Amino acid sequence: MISELERLDQHRRQVRTASGPASYMDTGGPGRPVLFVHGVGTSSYLWRNVIAELDGQRRCIALDLPLHGHTAAGPGQDFSLPGLARFVEDGCAALQLPEVDLVANDTGGAVSQVFAARYPGRLHTLALTNCEAHTNMPPPALRAGDLLMRTGLPLWRLAGRLFGDPVRGRQRFFGSGYQDVSHLPLAVSRAMLDPVLGTPARARQFQRLMVALRRRDLLAAEPALRRLAVPTAIVWGTGDRFFGRKWAYWLRDTIPGATAVIEIEDGRLFFPDERAAELAAALRRHWDAHR
Repeated sequence: MISELERLDQHRRQVRTASGPASYMDTGGPGRPVLFVHGVGTSSYLWRNVIAELDGQRRCIALDLPLHGHTAAGPGQDFSLPGLARFVEDGCAALQLPEVDLVANDTGGAVSQVFAARYPGRLHTLALTNCEAHTNMPPPALRAGDLLMRTGLPLWRLAGRLFGDPVRGRQRFFGSGYQDVSHLPLAVSRAMLDPVLGTPARARQFQRLMVALRRRDLLAAEPALRRLAVPTAIVWGTGDRFFGRKWAYWLRDTIPGATAVIEIEDGRLFFPDERAAELAAALRRHWDAHR
């Protein structure tokens, strides 16, 4: 019997871009493509349930950012927000996507804000779920760990603990992002963690990525965001300990193309996976309003 990961990877493709090789899932389908961008420590697999909800309705493309999923990172890979936004742009160029409906989560939302600021002509619509905004990078709950990594904590020495017990590893890395982390299959959890923490070399790269993500790059995008007329949906889980609902309303009030916040009651950071039907319904309404 085919596993869930094998079923998903039937849609997997590879493309060479100006920023390096990129892995992505492409379901095919009608209409303008939907491009999904994940955050730190997850991968294109985060979007598997949303893609299933949209099956046959839209062409869904879920990109793996460098070091995540099936996208390798080069020794000098630019992990900054502008560098990752350029990676998304180069992926669009390589796949010949003139215009997309962009959907993002977590640090993928910060990447997408920089992308929208720099490449607004690539967007037909934008949808941001729980993510960094303004000065909330890193969020308070993660600042101690961020400081330790920036001061040289050898993350690779801790990574092995996440793999000795898969259930414990899933709980420690993903537990706070789900209302019920058992909704995340262990095989998917492992497939997301292994590329970033599975070996000492990957863990060192992951630490370099985390250090490269800086608030100043997000703040630098704000003047362009304040001019962004692209229709923008803000879909926000209200139970998130990292990205509280006030940031959803900050984004609404900052981006001229945003008109409303759609709240997902008690949803946490990874509600796009756990409550995919609600997100898909909100996306359909957003796209239908901006055909």
